[in-house]
Amino acid sequence: MTSISSYIFRQLIWATVFVVGVLTLLVSLFGSLRLIDFIVNRGLPITVLFEMSALNLPKFVAVLLPIAVFAAVLVVYNKLRNDSELVVMRAAGMSQAALARPGLTLGVVMVLVGYALQLYLVPATTHIFELKQLNYRNSYGSVLLQEQRFNNPVNGLTIYIRERSGEGELRGIFAHDSRDPDRPLTYTAERGTAVQSAKGTRVVLFNGSQQDVDRESGRLTLFNFDQYSLDLSILNQAATPRWREPEERFLSSLLHPGDSAHDVFYTNQLIAEGHRRLTTPLYILVFSIVAMAAMLSGSFSRRGNTSRILVAIAIIFGLQVASLGLFNLSRQSLVLLPLVYALPIAAMFAGLMVIVRSRMRRPDGLAMSDA
Repeated sequence: MTSISSYIFRQLIWATVFVVGVLTLLVSLFGSLRLIDFIVNRGLPITVLFEMSALNLPKFVAVLLPIAVFAAVLVVYNKLRNDSELVVMRAAGMSQAALARPGLTLGVVMVLVGYALQLYLVPATTHIFELKQLNYRNSYGSVLLQEQRFNNPVNGLTIYIRERSGEGELRGIFAHDSRDPDRPLTYTAERGTAVQSAKGTRVVLFNGSQQDVDRESGRLTLFNFDQYSLDLSILNQAATPRWREPEERFLSSLLHPGDSAHDVFYTNQLIAEGHRRLTTPLYILVFSIVAMAAMLSGSFSRRGNTSRILVAIAIIFGLQVASLGLFNLSRQSLVLLPLVYALPIAAMFAGLMVIVRSRMRRPDGLAMSDA
């Protein structure tokens, strides 16, 4: 790569990193809004917000990378065009292919990054995210037992917590257990804590009392305790095999679904998702080529390149809509899968043909030498 090509490539890299960083930050902020509910209203520590947001980052980057590359190529080549640097480079003897080489190199590098994200990082982090989300939802001490509310973690059990203090410590506890209709029990305790065990979730009560009313005689039995374990009798959902969503699966399990009832029912969707993973990174290179085709073709104009930029944006918007439509159709019929590959490949070759056959012209309209 020549010094001029290296100069353009460095600008492209920095522009891509900047755009990806800004877009990922914005999307992460909006994506974390639903997690704030857990932090503010359900008592989870603030570290959960950063942990779950970090697990979502690869998914956000994978979605934003094609757009970021398109924006970076468009901005950098547009700047070179407006500053007449492209004209000078052509006058110095650089060919159309040489001018396009930095953008193509960036596209190829980012395609490799896209495959690393789509084939490994995204399914791995998404699976961890879903497991942790399930774990936090089933962590009744920190999520469901909210203070100053009558909580019903299971049918027939009502728990009231006056306040929460420290790491998961509960104060001012009132619980009414009517799961056994013939023997309803009422508990009060100064403090307690919720713990997870292999048998399920339990609330350990300290310094409290239990009231037992005999329905036949109406006799009240009261005894005090220093420590008592209240079993919530919640099925341990974490121990139950959970069907992996397509977004959580690696490529092999998508292209070759298992024999479970869910896999058999969603076979087409799983296979279509696998082929989407293989084709999505190709759009990074396609978008890079579309941006270069807009900036490296046609005549030079001092009035700007707004129309070219708008046309390029319209093209990638059309490609995005077409790719999404083909993906949805392929989920219904796998016969259409070849079209999922044909669209980015055809767009790629069409863009390259525009770049190769085009010549930038001087303001007077005379074609410049491509020597």
